[in-house]
Amino acid sequence: MPMQQATTTTPLFVADLTPNRRMSTAGIWLAAGLALLLFAAPGLLLLAPGTMPVMIVLALAAGGVVTGLYLGLRQGKRRERITVWAEQVEWEVTDRRGARTLRRFDPATARLMLTRDAYERTTAIQMRDGDELCELGAFMSPEDKSSFAKALGTALRRARS
Repeated sequence: MPMQQATTTTPLFVADLTPNRRMSTAGIWLAAGLALLLFAAPGLLLLAPGTMPVMIVLALAAGGVVTGLYLGLRQGKRRERITVWAEQVEWEVTDRRGARTLRRFDPATARLMLTRDAYERTTAIQMRDGDELCELGAFMSPEDKSSFAKALGTALRRARS
């Protein structure tokens, strides 16, 4: 029977950040226009003597739908994972292609820096450790950044104590 090593420590904080995959207003208008074009294309049969213009319009609309879906789902693999341990902070970034990058920070020397706008909304969360400055969760909304920064700051204070 194989032996398994049990982990005796648990992280103080773990967060998996993923981009919002909701369609933007421009994307909704584009999808509605393409759908309207798809539904109206068979009506062109009544206006055109041949079927070739209808087939071209259908092919263009179908190509637009496929392109829109591809562009909308392209960010599906992008994510960030922040883990705060008592002795280190790990920040693992997975880009759109699936390539992973891991950075480690010392909680005693790492500083959490927040950038705020005129309305006191958090616009950027940055982690500074020496000369290295990394932006965390750049794809998040200001409300999400604010609550994430509060939780991460609490975890960093617990790691320092």
